[in-house]
Amino acid sequence: MLDSKRAHGLSTPKVRPEPTPPFALRLPPRNTRADVTHRVLVVEDDPDIAHLVELHLRDLPCEVDVAHDGASGLDAAVVRSYDAIVLDIVLPRLDGLAVCRALRQQHIYTPVLMLTARSTELDRVVGLELGADDYLIKPFSVPELLARVKALFRRADAYSGRDAPLRETVLKLDELEIDVDRRAVSLAGSLVTLTAKEFDLLLCFASHPGRVYTRAQLLDVVWGYSHDGYGHTVNSHINRLRAKIESDPGKPRFVLTVWGVGYKFRDPSDV
Repeated sequence: MLDSKRAHGLSTPKVRPEPTPPFALRLPPRNTRADVTHRVLVVEDDPDIAHLVELHLRDLPCEVDVAHDGASGLDAAVVRSYDAIVLDIVLPRLDGLAVCRALRQQHIYTPVLMLTARSTELDRVVGLELGADDYLIKPFSVPELLARVKALFRRADAYSGRDAPLRETVLKLDELEIDVDRRAVSLAGSLVTLTAKEFDLLLCFASHPGRVYTRAQLLDVVWGYSHDGYGHTVNSHINRLRAKIESDPGKPRFVLTVWGVGYKFRDPSDV
């Protein structure tokens, strides 16, 4: 039996959906699985790559939000709390480097994995200097992407205290002072500006004075992965860290070289 409208030659008007803004933040349906423990923001303008990354991150499992431009990604990172951000460098409206810089300037230290098609060392160094925690060059493999994101999770858990024992919130050695909760470093009363990775490296050393770390161990503890050929990453970060906290980087007093092995932080009991 026809309904009354059809019987009178009428049809229900079709409601056209509102057009989607070209650069709107898309928040996918929430993952309701009970074992979801982490939340990730993916900022990627290529819809195919964004969808691929989203699907595989949800399989970890974790909750995933997606933004397709830098400005929307920055807005999302400011208003929501994330355990990691997967951030493309080349983005409309605001590029990934600018997003990373803005986050750190606002004291948002969510671990950032940058996706880049730029393979030169200079481009990678710029991203790390602005506060990125890691980078991945396109095209990348899904297993490596997931391994690096999980490494960011481990560091976020450790430094949030979820997987770490209670420790002092302020570490001191001579005139060097590290405020763990505020992620602030001062030398003789003057604030020292460190990147996120430089701070993590210094905190790793200062939390275990006297302990000797190999480059591979530092990659595993601070970066969350250890692969052959990445030792120069540790070296370059230690050189930059020394330039900021040592009065004479050529004769360091805090981060010491153990020749043939690696590095250590000076034990207060050392003469």
